[in-house]
Amino acid sequence: MFAVVRTGGKQYRVAAGDKIAVEKLAGDAGETIVLGDVLLAGEGGELKEAGKVTVSAEIIAQAKSEKVTVFKKRRRHNYRRKAGHRQQMTLLRIVSVGEGKPAAKKAAKTEAPSHEAERQEPAKGVDVVKETKAKKAEPVKKAATAKAAEEKPAAEKTPAAKKAPAKKPAAKK
Repeated sequence: MFAVVRTGGKQYRVAAGDKIAVEKLAGDAGETIVLGDVLLAGEGGELKEAGKVTVSAEIIAQAKSEKVTVFKKRRRHNYRRKAGHRQQMTLLRIVSVGEGKPAAKKAAKTEAPSHEAERQEPAKGVDVVKETKAKKAEPVKKAATAKAAEEKPAAEKTPAAKKAPAKKPAAKK
């Protein structure tokens, strides 16, 4: 039996035992995941209902693909830029393609996270602030600074505050 699944914006024709390299998926090596977006399924020359078919795969490894060189040049302007990029990818071994419940070794995970999972896990790069009961701020520091100001004699205060005259506002036209 074969199926056409969509993951990472691409479509793959898979059968049991196939190995494919897809865009990076969450999970560690050895975990079993379920590819949920089945577009087409069939056996031999006949097609089956894609909604009932499940595709389960085992993650072989998390790796990087081959390096792609990006080179930009503008003639006669002495402009050259060279950069490289290696895309993150996941190597999968298709365990089963068929109707019913998926075969899972450790834990079955779906590729598309549910809305509940999105609420529980924050996005990458977002600082998590835990809500705690706010303690009442004690005005001890304010009182201490007020006492210190009262204890200073008037002669020791900075004269800069006395010398700075207030500017007159400009007349409106």
